[in-house]
Amino acid sequence: MNRPAQLDFTFEAQVPVRRIWPVHELVGQIREFVEQRYTDVWVEGEISNFRPAPSGHIYFTLKDADAQLPVVLFRRQALLLRFRPEDGLHVLVRGKVSIYDQRGQMQLVAETMEPVGAGSLQLAFEQLKERLKTEGLFDSARKRPLPPFPRTVGIVTSPTGAVIRDFLNIVSRRHSGLNVLLCAASVQGESASAEIVSAIECLNSSAMVDVIVVARGGGSLEDLAAFNSERVARAIAASKLPVVSAVGHETDFTIADFVADLRAPTPSAAAELITEAQHRIAEHMAGLNSRLDRAARFQLLQARQRLTRVPAARTESRIMTTLHRLEQRLDDTNLRMQANVNWQIRERQRHVAELSASVLRHDPRQQLAHARQHFTAGATRMENAMRRTLHEQHARLNSLHARLRSLSPLAVLERGYALVLDRKGALIRSMKQVQPGNIFTTRLSDGAFTSRVEDAAPRQETEKA
Repeated sequence: MNRPAQLDFTFEAQVPVRRIWPVHELVGQIREFVEQRYTDVWVEGEISNFRPAPSGHIYFTLKDADAQLPVVLFRRQALLLRFRPEDGLHVLVRGKVSIYDQRGQMQLVAETMEPVGAGSLQLAFEQLKERLKTEGLFDSARKRPLPPFPRTVGIVTSPTGAVIRDFLNIVSRRHSGLNVLLCAASVQGESASAEIVSAIECLNSSAMVDVIVVARGGGSLEDLAAFNSERVARAIAASKLPVVSAVGHETDFTIADFVADLRAPTPSAAAELITEAQHRIAEHMAGLNSRLDRAARFQLLQARQRLTRVPAARTESRIMTTLHRLEQRLDDTNLRMQANVNWQIRERQRHVAELSASVLRHDPRQQLAHARQHFTAGATRMENAMRRTLHEQHARLNSLHARLRSLSPLAVLERGYALVLDRKGALIRSMKQVQPGNIFTTRLSDGAFTSRVEDAAPRQETEKA
C-alpha cells in the first residue's frame, strides 16, 4: 500500500519593507492631496491676530468657538477688498486649503472675503467715515463759506449726463452772467476716483474759478463708490477753493458730502445755492421796479385828474400870464443892467477927469497915458462882464421858456391836435358830451373857430356802419 506523500507546510515570515519619507516629500504629497480635495471652500469665522505685511499681503486667523485656521490674503486680492479687515470682524472667506511647507501648517489661501451681516461697501463706508471724522475732516470749523457773487464756477461731472444740462439750465435762468467751466471726469467705474481727483486739482491750479461743484446723479452704493473713496475725500479737503458736493439724490449721503464745504441735496439744488445771492438781488430789484412803476402810475393818474378839473381856457390864461411875467422880468433886468452900465460909465468918466486934472498939474504926458490905459482896461472888463451877465440871463430865460412851452397844451396844438370847448369853456372829452345842434369852439395852434354839430355817433356805431 502506497503511503501518501508528506506535504511541507513550512512558511517564511513576510518582513515588511520600511519606507523612509523625506519631510518635504511627505508634506508635499499631503499638500497636493489637500489642495486637490479642497480647491474651493467657503469658511465662516471671526478675524483675530490681524497682521498686514509691508509687502501688501494680509495674514490673520479665522476662528470659532472650537477651532482656528490661519488665513493668508495675498496683495493682489487684498487690493480688491472694499473694506478694511480688523480683529473681531465676522467674515465669510472663499479660497483653497493648502499646506505651508516651511512650517508644515495648514492654511487657507483666500481669494475673496466679505463681512457677514453687512455689505462690504457699506462697511467700507462706515470705516472710512469714522476714520476721517477722527482726523477732523468733517469739523464745521474748517468748512469755508461760498463766495456770494462768484464770477465762474467749475463743475466736475460727466459731460454727457443730464446733470450738466440741468445745472446750466438753472444757472441761465437765475444768473445768466455766471460763467460755468466744465472739467470732465468719469463718475462711475474703476478710473472715476483718479479722474475726479485730477479734475479738482486742475481747477485749483487754473486760477479761473471761484468755487468747485462735484456733481453726479443718483444711483446705488456701487454706483457712488468713487465719491466714497479716500482719495476723493482727501482731494476735497486739500482744495484751496470752496467745494460743493452735489452727489446723488436728497436721501443719498457720501463721504464727499461730509468733507465738502457745503452739501447740496441734488445738482440742481447746488446751482440754486450758488446763485442764491444774485437771485435775491434780482428779485429785490424787480420788486423795487414794480413799486416804482405803480408809484409813477399813481402820480400820473393824480396829475391827470387835477388837469381834468382845470378848464382849458383857464389853463391857457395861466400859461400866457406866466409868459408875460417872465418877459416883464427880463425887461426889468435889462433896464437895471443898462442903468448900472450908465453909472459905471459916468464913474469912469469922472475918474478920468480927475486923473486928467492931476496929470496937468504934474507930468501931463506920462500920467495921461497911464490914465488912458487904465480907462481902456476898465472899460474892457466892464464890457465883458456885461456881456457875460446878459448871456447868462438870456440862457436862463430861454431854459425857463422851453420848460414852460413843453408843459403848455399849445405845444400839442402845434403838432396838429385841437381842443374842443363848449360855451362854458369846458373841454369835450367824450361823445357822451356831444348832441346834435351843440355849438362848440375849436381851438387850433394859430386861432379858433366856432362849429355846430350836425350828426353825432359813438365810435362803435360808426365802425359798424
